[in-house]
Amino acid sequence: MAKIPFVTQEKLQKITEQYPTPFHLYDEKGIKENCKRLYDAFSWNKGFKEYFAVKATPNPFIINILREFGAGCDCSSYTELMLSKAIGAVGDDIMFSSNDTPKEDFVLANELGAIINLDDITHIEFLENAIGKLPKKMSCRYNPGGLFKISNDIMDNPGDAKYGMTTEQLFEAFKIMKDKGVEEFGIHAFLASNTVTNEYYPMLAKVLFEVAVKLQKETGAKIKFINLSGGVGIPYRPDQEGNDIAAIGEGVRKVYEEVLVPAGMGDVSIYTELGRFMLAPYGGLVTKVIHEKHTHKEYVGVDACAVNLMRPAMYGAYHHITVMGKENMPCDHKYDVTGSLCENNDKFAVDRMLPKIDIGDTLFIHDTGAHGFAMGYNYNGRLKSAELLLKEDGSVQLIRRAEEPKDYFSTFDCFDFYKKVLS
Repeated sequence: MAKIPFVTQEKLQKITEQYPTPFHLYDEKGIKENCKRLYDAFSWNKGFKEYFAVKATPNPFIINILREFGAGCDCSSYTELMLSKAIGAVGDDIMFSSNDTPKEDFVLANELGAIINLDDITHIEFLENAIGKLPKKMSCRYNPGGLFKISNDIMDNPGDAKYGMTTEQLFEAFKIMKDKGVEEFGIHAFLASNTVTNEYYPMLAKVLFEVAVKLQKETGAKIKFINLSGGVGIPYRPDQEGNDIAAIGEGVRKVYEEVLVPAGMGDVSIYTELGRFMLAPYGGLVTKVIHEKHTHKEYVGVDACAVNLMRPAMYGAYHHITVMGKENMPCDHKYDVTGSLCENNDKFAVDRMLPKIDIGDTLFIHDTGAHGFAMGYNYNGRLKSAELLLKEDGSVQLIRRAEEPKDYFSTFDCFDFYKKVLS
């Protein structure tokens, strides 16, 4: 089985004539179609809103495509808040979910009118000291602990995660916040990552809905929204079956009708914070083969490296690779596809069966639209790549230029060294 790139070899050839590899390329048409599917799936909920996880793809051009459909921004840092403000996402268009949060981050979030989602019960006092008085609308992040299971499968281990409050802390936090003048409340939880099952969101929703009913009954706090966060994943491997967002939305609706509506909470808004699901399949890392090496294994070296896509090096994550122009050739050669970093884990694929690869071939590395460029860094003095947008009309827009050496040295600008190195 194979994945099909959203761009043809002929189109890529034209693009690479103007923009040197490596670069991340995004598919505007695919992004819009997927966003519509999400909003259709949750159209039954009057207050539904997607808060895109800015950390996944912090590019204003991409986020503005999502904002055309009404999406807001899920921010976790000062600079992400700045980005959101710059594109006009303020007030209830921002969900600020952070942990181990600096004071200045809370101050800016409050100034922008963001919905602040507290990660820990001690942050109530910390926030109050930072901004003087708690906002009227707030949220808390919940971690029930233990293992999160669907049927007999263990999806993840929230008990090992650093995020969120225990059940007891959540109830106490609501009471404290209500006493301090908070009037509207939300609950947030993230219990499993990159799930490829239609059961995850409905199961998570059931946990949160049941807690919400008890919270409102026992504390008197008015719960306005429940944030299912992220966790809905994508099929990175070609033999995996992807999630059906329509089925997921329907599953959440059924639990909503079973739990919240009978409790008189049929006005609660549902929020999501999807990053990977929204964008990962609609981005690809385009790179060219510049070396081949025949030693104890067969290697092909490309002009990209873990600086451009960190997931394989960091997690051993699988990203499918298409050798452009050789899609119909047999995958009868075994390669490690490597970058240039002085680290042995700088590999996009290990023992991957691919068509015969020649120097000069263009590789399309799939599913980099989220947690791709965003996780880049400058180890070995390598520079981050450009980001390009393949528009619906077939044109290509540069939405982030590639870094240059002057960018790498720019933080030395207060020293004479900066002038010397660029002279």
